[in-house]
Amino acid sequence: MKRAVLIAVLLAIIFAGCAQQAEEKAPTPEKTTTPSETPEKLKAAFVYVSPIGDAGWSYAHDLGRKYIEEKYDVETAFTENVPEGPDAERVIREYAEQGYDIIFTTSFGYMDPTITVAKEYPNTVFMHCSGYKTAENVGTYFGRMYQARYLSGIVAGAMTETNKIGYVAAHPIPEVIRGINAFALGVKKANPDAKVIVVWTGTWYDPAKEKEAAISLLDQGCDVIAQHQDSPSPQQAAEERDAYSIGYNSDMSKFAPKAHLTAPVWNWGVIYGYVVENVRAGTWKSEEIWWGIDKGVVDLAPLSDAVPEDVKKIVMEEKDKYLKGEVPEQYPFVGPIVDQNGNVVKAEGEVMTDEELLSMNFFVDNVVGEIPQG
Repeated sequence: MKRAVLIAVLLAIIFAGCAQQAEEKAPTPEKTTTPSETPEKLKAAFVYVSPIGDAGWSYAHDLGRKYIEEKYDVETAFTENVPEGPDAERVIREYAEQGYDIIFTTSFGYMDPTITVAKEYPNTVFMHCSGYKTAENVGTYFGRMYQARYLSGIVAGAMTETNKIGYVAAHPIPEVIRGINAFALGVKKANPDAKVIVVWTGTWYDPAKEKEAAISLLDQGCDVIAQHQDSPSPQQAAEERDAYSIGYNSDMSKFAPKAHLTAPVWNWGVIYGYVVENVRAGTWKSEEIWWGIDKGVVDLAPLSDAVPEDVKKIVMEEKDKYLKGEVPEQYPFVGPIVDQNGNVVKAEGEVMTDEELLSMNFFVDNVVGEIPQG
């Protein structure tokens, strides 16, 4: 009997040892982070369409990247000069494979590549700038830049003496058209006789083309140059010809200190901080962010000393309307709004909807130029 008990005890010890050894050798499952979980330290990647030294679009986004890196202790990475197309998909996928928790894709043409890669990496959060396609792990974000463009148009309209204001435009998409129209409505508020003359470059970032376009406008008698382009070249062209200029994306005054009147500017850190906070808290969800001056996403660069005090006062009064909620978010797109052909787009007091703003494909009546089709 004692011998049987001894054998049982020995067998129990052997089996226990084998079980412990098997447990020690068992592979530990890899931890995956879903959009609703919170990693110890977030990793965020940014994909830029132009160089961060452009003082424009990508530069403004990169300021936002630096902001979250400093304020939220987020590990970040970026790739600049990524063309819209296959290269974008490759870069986005590489970041997803490297385990980045959030990937910000910052150009309209990155929309489809973002959606494609997101399907393959459901546990990664993707945020696409200016697009309209979403998924469970893909959100979109943008700012109501037309509000700041409207304010800058007031400045331009007040400062022109020839009543000809040039506008160097990138691509004929609703975002750009909307900005031109908002700017023109600001011009009209300050100066009903002034016209906004548009020249298209077909590029987002091409300093040589942008400067050439600005020169062609100056040659037509324009004495203020505005832009929806990424480099300060149009500003520099205006400076060289003793004209005024309105920048874009960031404060470009250092490139044209005499010409630069102001600029509609981006503060992307506001949105990037919001996204990081929600991912870290496990509360992130796909949404379509479109914030304006009241949230601080868009603003106006400091007004030049060349701008008279009475003009500054008008601009600040109009800006306060946004800050105090005295006007709808869609302002200045409140009727009467008339297109180039004299058609009433919105009657007195009617407000354009967000859907109408996002699909805008007409010019208001004080714009000179055509919208390329196709």
